Amino acid sequence: MPGTTILIVEDEEPILDLISKYLLAEGFNVITARDGVSALTQARAAHPALIVLDVMLPGMDGLEVCRRIQQESDVYILMLTARTEEIDKIVGLSVGADDYLTKPFSPRELVARVKAILRRSRAAAGAERKEPPDRTLRFDNLIVNPDTREVCFNDAQVELTTREFDLLYALAEYPGRVFNRDQLLERVWGHDFAGIDRVVDVHIGLLRRKLESDAANPTLIQTVRGVGYKFVAKRN
Repeated sequence: MPGTTILIVEDEEPILDLISKYLLAEGFNVITARDGVSALTQARAAHPALIVLDVMLPGMDGLEVCRRIQQESDVYILMLTARTEEIDKIVGLSVGADDYLTKPFSPRELVARVKAILRRSRAAAGAERKEPPDRTLRFDNLIVNPDTREVCFNDAQVELTTREFDLLYALAEYPGRVFNRDQLLERVWGHDFAGIDRVVDVHIGLLRRKLESDAANPTLIQTVRGVGYKFVAKRN
């Protein structure tokens, strides 16, 4: 983990300096940006392992930066905001952020969140190397390949974000099994996740819009009222 590159995007210089100081003390390589456009440039050039991204930025805001970066890469993103409303957290997570921290925050907590996200990343990579060569899930109109992280639905490839794919695979791996929010948070976001459980509902909605002909009346990912969600299809 030491030596890992982290991009900090923050327009308030005292906060930027404070975050940089703590991450540098932990052995991370730190690069910085103070606005959205510079953040995109730095992310494309340096390929950081994780981005600490403020929501309120001059020009292009952090939500739009997050949306554009997630269209181009699977980099992990920890969002910062001065807002406390739950809806702001849901919006941030729905555009691809992996975690959310509200200002004012403890720099030690931020470092702990960064390490937790990177540990999950490393553990997932190690688990993939130990799995059998072919873990592809095949259904009548859906193919989910965790090795290439590709999804084919009705003979057309579907573009999913990192979290959308992980959530789909977690459900589709056990057709018919009902998962509650806590179980899905554990399987997809990891036990270190400290955000809100509504992030599960948000990502279920995003998946339905991409995989259901009628997202309001889903046939693949169904809601079990009062419990959670289940994937309804037979494996081939």
